[in-house]
Amino acid sequence: MTDDTRPFVAVPLPAAAIDEGELVTTTLPSGMKLCLGRHQGALFAVKDECPHAEFPLSEGTLYPSGELECCWHGARFDCRTGAVRGGPTDLPLVRFEIEDRDGSLWVRRAI
Repeated sequence: MTDDTRPFVAVPLPAAAIDEGELVTTTLPSGMKLCLGRHQGALFAVKDECPHAEFPLSEGTLYPSGELECCWHGARFDCRTGAVRGGPTDLPLVRFEIEDRDGSLWVRRAI
């Protein structure tokens, strides 16, 4: 077990605002934009920026397979792990751990 003391940050969006298969964007107090979604009942959070050309991932598509596609150049990523599933990039997504605490969302950068 690791002793991870990194703090979580409140997300200004309730968990109920994220429907299955939907992508939404929100901005943290720091100014960072996140793309949030729900796949097979599980919430996920990634930086709202495709690593290929910085286009907002929240404007893309979340497929039933769990692939998140950037609508600009078609890069595809695993929404759970951030791993690249199809080019034109080989850089993974910046992921965040996400917790639903009684309907309020909290995130911190994944290691």
